[in-house]
Amino acid sequence: MRLAVPAFGALAAEPLYILVDTAIVGHLGTNPLAGLAVAGSVLTATFAIFNFLAYSTTGAVARQLGAGNRRAAAEIGADGLWLAAGLGVFLSVLGLALAPVIVDAMGASDRVHPFAQTYLLISILGAPALLVTLAGAGYLRGLQDTRTTLVIAVASNAANILIEVVFVYGLDLGIAGSAWGTVIAQYGAALAYIAITARTVQLEHASVRPRAAGIRAAASIGGRLVVRTGSLLAAFLAATAIASRIGDDDVAAHQIAFQMFLFLALSLDALAIAAQSMIGRFLGADDSNEARAVARRMIEWGVGVGIVFGVLLVILRPVIVPLFTPDPDVQALALQVLVIVAVMQPLNAVVFVLDGILIGAGDVTYLAVAMLAATLGVFAPAAAAVLALDGGLLWLWGALVLWMGARGVGMAARYVGSGWQVTGAVRTV
Repeated sequence: MRLAVPAFGALAAEPLYILVDTAIVGHLGTNPLAGLAVAGSVLTATFAIFNFLAYSTTGAVARQLGAGNRRAAAEIGADGLWLAAGLGVFLSVLGLALAPVIVDAMGASDRVHPFAQTYLLISILGAPALLVTLAGAGYLRGLQDTRTTLVIAVASNAANILIEVVFVYGLDLGIAGSAWGTVIAQYGAALAYIAITARTVQLEHASVRPRAAGIRAAASIGGRLVVRTGSLLAAFLAATAIASRIGDDDVAAHQIAFQMFLFLALSLDALAIAAQSMIGRFLGADDSNEARAVARRMIEWGVGVGIVFGVLLVILRPVIVPLFTPDPDVQALALQVLVIVAVMQPLNAVVFVLDGILIGAGDVTYLAVAMLAATLGVFAPAAAAVLALDGGLLWLWGALVLWMGARGVGMAARYVGSGWQVTGAVRTV
C-alpha cells in the first residue's frame, strides 16, 4: 500500500493533461473537441508505445536493488534518461513532418481537420520532455519511491491547468493555447526528474555518461514491450478512426468515454506499478515464493478496486459528462458509452495487474505474443464486423470489451504456471 497509494495519485494525474484539455477545449465547441479527440488519441497512443521507458526501467532497477547492487541500479536509471531524450527528439521531428498525413489517416472531417492538426503540431514538441519523464518515473519506482513521482505529477498538472486557463481564456489562443500549456508543463516535469536522477547517480558514485551496453539492453527489452503496447494502442487508434467515420457527435462522445477509460485505467494501474516494483525486487533477491504472494494479493485488490470504480462511474456519469461538453446530442451518447466503461472496470483491473506482474518479472516476450494474439485474433475481426454491419458507437465499445477479455485469458494462463518466476539480478531467459 505504501507503493500503490502514491502511485495511484501519480498515475491518476498523468492523463489529466489531455483530460483537462478535453474539458477546456470542449467548451470552445464540438468541432474543436472532435479535433482534440483525433489528435489526442494519436498522441496518447504514440506516447504510450514508449511506456517501456518506465516499465523496463522499473523492473531492471528493482532487480538490482533486490540483489543489493545500488550503483548498477543508478546507472540503469541514467541510461534510461539518455535513451528517452534521443527517442523524444526523433519523435518530434517525425511528428512535425507527418502531422497533416496522420490527421487525414484518422478520418477527420473538413470541419475538424484544422483543429486536430494545430493541436498535434504543437503537442508533439513535448515528446522529449514526456519520454524523459517516463524514464525518470520508472527509475524512482524501481527504487521503491512512488511518493516523489506523485509530487512531480501533481505540480506539473497544477501548472498545466493554470497556464491553459491563461492561454485559452485570457489570451484567447483557442486550442493552440491548450496545447502550449501542456508542453510547458511537460518540460517542467522532465527537468525535475533529470535533477533527481543526477543527484542519486552522484550519491552512488555511478557514471552519468551514456553506456552503450546499458542503452542496448533497455532498447532490447523495449522492443518487445513496443510490440505489446503497439498492439494495445492499435486497437484504441482503430476505435477512434471508426468513431470518426460514424459521425462528429460520435467521435466527440468517444473522446469523453476514452479519456475516462484511460483515467480509470491508469488509476487502477497503481496496483500494477506496485507489483512491478515488488516482484522485480523479490525475484532479484531470489525469493520466488514472496513474488507469488505479492502477485496474488495484487489481483485480490484489483478486483475490489475495479468494482468500486465501476459503481462510482455509473453514479457520477450525469455529473461528469456536462463538464466536457454542453452539446445535448454528445452528452446523450457519452452517458450510454460510460455504462459500458463502468462494467469493464473489474475486468480491466485484473488485466492491468496481471500485466504489471509479468512486466515486473521481465516476462516481456510472452506479453508481446499474448497481446498480439488478442488484438489480431479478437479485436480486429470484431472491429471489422462493426464497420461491415454499419454498427454504432455502442457496438464499437462492445468490440473493446471482447478484446479486454481475450487479454485477460492470455495473461491468466501464464500466471498460473511458474515460467514467469525467473530469479536473479538480471533475467537471462
